[in-house]
Amino acid sequence: MRRRAPKLSPARHVVRTVLGGFLAFAGVSHLTFARDEFQAQVPDFVPLDIDTTVVASGVVEIALGASLVAARSRRGTVGLVAAAFFAAVFPGNLAQWIHHRDGFGLDTDTKRLVRLFFQPVLIAAALWSTGALKGLRRT
Repeated sequence: MRRRAPKLSPARHVVRTVLGGFLAFAGVSHLTFARDEFQAQVPDFVPLDIDTTVVASGVVEIALGASLVAARSRRGTVGLVAAAFFAAVFPGNLAQWIHHRDGFGLDTDTKRLVRLFFQPVLIAAALWSTGALKGLRRT
């Protein structure tokens, strides 16, 4: 018997859908018009070529965005994966601030620093909007 996903509130549905759309859009921009901007965020310690890293993360973002919007029975799992992805790319935002790299209009240290505080918001939104933490408590 297939397990049904718990019904989420309309607010969670809206946040999940917006977050999924944002991720899909960001993923497409990794592959097209904002490729150079995303390259500014790749930390020096990443062992892959910078462009390969940007393309790979773009593909992951497209898949995560689509999954956030479409996946019903695995919504909690997708939320956990999205939160982990947001945590995994945080060093890129940190590297952009530490190394004073411009990108996406973040052309001052203050703007780059302020941006760092939005990553926890994305993590929380992924977990809350998918009911991922409720799913963990049940298991």
